Amino acid sequence: MFGLEKPAGQREPGRSGGLPKMASVGDFNVLSSSIPATKVELSVSCRNLLDRDTFSKSDPICVLYTQAIGNKEWREFGRTEVIDNTLNPDFVRKFIMDYFFEERENLRFDFYDVDSKSPNLSKHDFLGQMFCTLGEIVGSQGSRLEKPIVGIPGKKCGTVIVTAEELGCCRDSVLMQFCANKLDKKDFFGKSDPFLVFHRSNEDGSFTICHKTEVIKNTLNPVWQAFKISVRALCNGDYDRTIKVEVYDWDRDGSHDFIGEFTTSYRELSRGQSQFNVYEVINPKKKGKKKKYVNSGTVTLLSFLIETEVSFLDYIKGGTQINFTVAIDFTASNGNPSQPTSLHYMNPYQLNAYGMALRAVGEIIQDYDSDKMFPALGFGARLPPDGRVSHEFALNGNPQNPYCHGIDGVMEAYYRSLKSVQLYGPTNFAPVINHVARYAASVKDGSQYFVLLIITDGVISDMAQTKESIVNASKLPMSIIIVGVGPAEFDAMEELDGDVVRISSRGRFAERDIVQFVPFRDYIDRSGNHVLSMARLAKDVLAEIPEQFLSYMRVRGIKPSPAPPPYTPPIHVLQTQI
Repeated sequence: MFGLEKPAGQREPGRSGGLPKMASVGDFNVLSSSIPATKVELSVSCRNLLDRDTFSKSDPICVLYTQAIGNKEWREFGRTEVIDNTLNPDFVRKFIMDYFFEERENLRFDFYDVDSKSPNLSKHDFLGQMFCTLGEIVGSQGSRLEKPIVGIPGKKCGTVIVTAEELGCCRDSVLMQFCANKLDKKDFFGKSDPFLVFHRSNEDGSFTICHKTEVIKNTLNPVWQAFKISVRALCNGDYDRTIKVEVYDWDRDGSHDFIGEFTTSYRELSRGQSQFNVYEVINPKKKGKKKKYVNSGTVTLLSFLIETEVSFLDYIKGGTQINFTVAIDFTASNGNPSQPTSLHYMNPYQLNAYGMALRAVGEIIQDYDSDKMFPALGFGARLPPDGRVSHEFALNGNPQNPYCHGIDGVMEAYYRSLKSVQLYGPTNFAPVINHVARYAASVKDGSQYFVLLIITDGVISDMAQTKESIVNASKLPMSIIIVGVGPAEFDAMEELDGDVVRISSRGRFAERDIVQFVPFRDYIDRSGNHVLSMARLAKDVLAEIPEQFLSYMRVRGIKPSPAPPPYTPPIHVLQTQI
């Protein structure tokens, strides 16, 4: 099953004993206390590693580190097994990690040639390392990332191939229906009012409730409605784990009477309707008291259907690209960029609020865009040479090709624009929304999805036109993130974020909720740690994107494209050394 084996505790360096086993649970992360969207399994292979042994080939091991968000400290996550005498290892032991689209998970893979049984890595020869993010692996074609190993100056250290596979049982659901016969009568005047309560067992032997059926009134032979439950909720993905089902008679005052119970497992239930899935309901107290006690009725499984939910990662693996566009507010209310009080102030020592919001969101999204070319737009400024006001201008000065290379390219174009344009007004959003919508309207086959990030300091001037643009865009493969910077009141923005009331324009409602608004001030870390502020902002604004993405695909009936065929490493003939 997935990562249910108890992770071996990491031994402190220097303690005797073999190399520690892989840990499949990272240190608890303050930002990740929500249930992970999914789990992915990472497989590692290397080609042409350095040969550090004189008389034979290296004996490689891979050690994975993750990076804490606040202090940037690297922590060991786990180790693969050691493979003897090869420069082209395909490690068997996998790394199982929680995956969140909205978080940047920095990874470091270190490789060593193991020379002894010591768990202390400094006792072994370093073969090089590779840095990447989990998003980079997942966002690569077929979720397969190939990168050179670096770290030893002047030497070619070979390449590493990391493949991510979403664990299947994370997203299987089952549709089940049960009925019961001849249950014990518990009510004085009528028959019982039965319902079922399902519990999954935990590793320590305790039970956690995971489902309650509805109550069927006044019958000893109830047929409950079919219900859907995820396999994770039912048994945590462990098919042989005990599932306990209790049968109760409902009472209005909440003191429900216990009729009896039975146990089963996912594996047994998966046999479907058969003689194996008719269960005797046993009341242990009655059984102990009455010699002739047989049971308190039976419960029968009527149907069992497995449904696999398609996930965000299925589309990414099938090649769907996420296109990221930035639009920046150049209105005069931001203040003169040469003054430290301005929201656009170019401080040589730290990013301004616009730069922080742009980096926080952009650095995560760029992993899902293969060409890393991002259109960057501005609005609300007077442009040289004639001073005309524009609400949709290219930050790089090239309206035919507004693309910038990577987030660094966007930042560069932003700083250049600040020096050449004049901040003006008003604050109109509709032109930049319509700009991205034109592109989104041309690719509705699920191969591309568009995310527009608008960073603004305030009050919107074209509310009616913006609402109209959003309602139109809600039919397209796009999402809009609005980050409000500075001290202004952002009440109107909350109206655009359709979480409470779905946005409408001239009697037409948005087909889906595609806008997420956040004020940046809510994320500023009081201790002045900008890295933490940016991680918190990204987590909140990006968390809704996978669901918005899936809602578009579901409404349009678009299925993920098949992933490219899995990579099979070339077979190397081992030559015997003479």
